[in-house]
Amino acid sequence: MKTYFEQYRPFLIFLIKFFLVYVVVTFLYQYYLNQFDSAFLFQVDEFTQLVANQVNCVLMFLGYDSSIIPHTNEASVKLILNQIYVARVVEGCNALSVMILFAAFIVAFSGKWTHTVLYIIGGFFLIHVLNVFRIALLCIALLQYPKQEHFLHGVVFPLFIYGVVFGLWVIWVNKFSLHVRKNP
Repeated sequence: MKTYFEQYRPFLIFLIKFFLVYVVVTFLYQYYLNQFDSAFLFQVDEFTQLVANQVNCVLMFLGYDSSIIPHTNEASVKLILNQIYVARVVEGCNALSVMILFAAFIVAFSGKWTHTVLYIIGGFFLIHVLNVFRIALLCIALLQYPKQEHFLHGVVFPLFIYGVVFGLWVIWVNKFSLHVRKNP
C-alpha cells in the first residue's frame, strides 16, 4: 500500500515548484516595486511607463489623438484620448503579475530546460504585446462606452488576457511538458 506522499507525489511536487517559483519571483518583483514607493513623488515604475508609452503609440498608429501624462495624485500615467481622460495606467496594468503566474505554472509542469526557458520568454512576449493591445482597445471602448467601464475593465478585458494565459498553459501541458503521454 502506497503512502499518501507516494500516491500524490507528482501533484505535491507540482504544488511545491509552483508556489516556490511564484513566491520567490513575486518577492523579487515587490522588491523592484518598493524602489518607486514614495508617498510624495507618485513615481511609476519603468515597466508600467513602458506599457503606457506603447499603448500611446498603438493608439496614435490607429489614428487617435492620444497622449500620456504623469498623474499628479497617484503613481499612475493618465491616458488622454481625443482630449478626454479615459484611463490611467497603474502597476497592475503592466501584466507582470500575470507573467509571474504564467511562468510559475510552466516551471511547475516542467519540460526540457531549453523548451521551458524559450516557452516562458515567448509567452512573456506574447502576453506583453496582447496586453498593450488590450489596454489600447479598452481605452477606445471606454471612449465610446464610458458607462460600461465596470463591465469592460472588470470582465471583458481580464477574461481576454487570462484566457490567453490559460490557452498557453494548455498548449504547454499537451505539447512540451514532461508529463505528456507519448502515444505508441
